[in-house]
Amino acid sequence: MPMPTLYSYPELFGVADNNAFGLKVFAFMRLAGLAFEHRHILDTAKAPRGQLPYLVDGKQAVGDSDAIMAYLTERYGVTLDRHLSAGQRNLDFLVRRTLDDLYWPMSYSRWADDRYWPAFRHALRATHPDIAPEALDAARAYNHQRYHYQGIGRYAPDQVYARGVADLRVVADLIGGTGFVFGEQPTSIDAAIYGFVANIYYYEIDTPLRRYVLSRPDLVRHCREIHARVMRDAVQQGAGEG
Repeated sequence: MPMPTLYSYPELFGVADNNAFGLKVFAFMRLAGLAFEHRHILDTAKAPRGQLPYLVDGKQAVGDSDAIMAYLTERYGVTLDRHLSAGQRNLDFLVRRTLDDLYWPMSYSRWADDRYWPAFRHALRATHPDIAPEALDAARAYNHQRYHYQGIGRYAPDQVYARGVADLRVVADLIGGTGFVFGEQPTSIDAAIYGFVANIYYYEIDTPLRRYVLSRPDLVRHCREIHARVMRDAVQQGAGEG
């Protein structure tokens, strides 16, 4: 029986996907012990919603990171969140929405801010030399449009990062000094947090968001612990990479 296949953006800076939403699904699947193939792509033409990540499982194609995780939980009986109370599930929902907000300042720091764009472009080209410079320039122009229509592109840069730091502060305060958000074992919300924080912490460019993450030992500890687990499991389970 074919394994489900996760399609997401290429890896960067030592993490399995340089997009937070794809990385959170990757981490979720690893923490859940699911066997799967992981294919790195840029073309979204076959994606159910025209966005990455998406999952193909037999004849079923699922887009949107939270929808993918919900599908996998039901289809494969994932038990990561089985013990959560109603209140914890509500908090999980609120944290996910906070992370959705964090996405925009994080993305802005890579594609829009002239201080950091050259380093990000260089890292992508160095890691993935098959990506044409013209494709990156087109992606940058497209993202500028997205930021404008979403609203974050109309902020001053300091305001953009203040918003992102506020999101990170709430997440850091929830994590605490030991364990994970809801106890000694990680749940799906820990996978989601990792997807975002890892794409800041391991991002080797000194953005205001990274400086804030480095100032919060609990965020760093949590990120490193989840990273060790999911990357260890990736080696042990031998996921297909493409």
